[in-house]
Amino acid sequence: MSTDKQHSSARLVDRRPSFSGAELVSGLVPPPQFDTASFESYRPDPDYPSQEEARELLRAFAAPEAPQSRGGGGFFGFGRKKQVEAKPSAPAKPGIYLDGGFGVGKTHLLAATWHATAGRKYFGTFIEYTALVGALGYTGALGVLQGARLICIDEFELDDPGDTMLMTRLIGDLTAGGTRIVATSNTPPNALGEGRFAAADFMREIQAMSDRFLTIRIDGVDYRQRDITGDAIALSDDAYRFALADVAASGERMTDDDFSTLIEHLATVHPSSYAGLLAGVQCIGLRDVHELTDQSAALRFVAFIDRVYDAQIPIRATGIPLTSIFGGGMLDGGYRKKYLRCMSRLNALTASEIEQ
Repeated sequence: MSTDKQHSSARLVDRRPSFSGAELVSGLVPPPQFDTASFESYRPDPDYPSQEEARELLRAFAAPEAPQSRGGGGFFGFGRKKQVEAKPSAPAKPGIYLDGGFGVGKTHLLAATWHATAGRKYFGTFIEYTALVGALGYTGALGVLQGARLICIDEFELDDPGDTMLMTRLIGDLTAGGTRIVATSNTPPNALGEGRFAAADFMREIQAMSDRFLTIRIDGVDYRQRDITGDAIALSDDAYRFALADVAASGERMTDDDFSTLIEHLATVHPSSYAGLLAGVQCIGLRDVHELTDQSAALRFVAFIDRVYDAQIPIRATGIPLTSIFGGGMLDGGYRKKYLRCMSRLNALTASEIEQ
């Protein structure tokens, strides 16, 4: 590939986005791919009844509260009571925690709950809420979120003691004020932090947070992998060059970055601003993909791919398959589920077509 061709394409590493607290708050809505997510458009797998059960429970959770009945038919409440169809009742706890594997529709259900809930509401990833506290301070962030009818937290993870204390306190203060919370994760709330820090030292805080949720386990098969087998697609240098040309010819915009340089650049951008790297990008090009052995770099890349997947931007890459980058025993450590989720998304993104 010629040097001129490389430098004529846009590069992610040339971007240094940052967001103010107000911008972070305005961005607390479902990703574009879930703009129209609803309970009706969710397709539960009949082989896994827990998917249908989760949908109906969340539908009840999002429904407006019914007025209190004042008795049956007839004068003064006498007479036969009207028969109504039995429906799942909303849980008494202020929160629902969706625990399940990859690609079983947890985020779809989370977005459907958000859309079906009336009133002030927010939707964001775990890292977006911690970033909001970083930008506004705890009191400022609480002041913004407090009083909302619903807070949706996607990809709930507790990676360090600071996050544990922060999120348990925030959830406690929000629910005390009447706010309801729905969260998704690949880890049950009583197992958060295991393998990453001394979770036992913070068990009281973790348990206090867990007690506020009704945990729902959703089983199923990763829908992203149903028609995909093997590793993420890696292109030859020639195929990569043709991909750049094809995207340019279609009027779309494809970035072109060296993988190592992008990994270094991600360390200079706060993860809450990774979405800003992707503005206007229709396809991402990565050259010379290689194995990562630094866990901090790997976790930053996972956070970046989460935003790429939210935006549904295809990836074209050379080097080793992107699903093979997590080395040094990372897949055997405490972040295994994060890496596996990322691999699932990378597989889908490298196989996806570029919209013309």
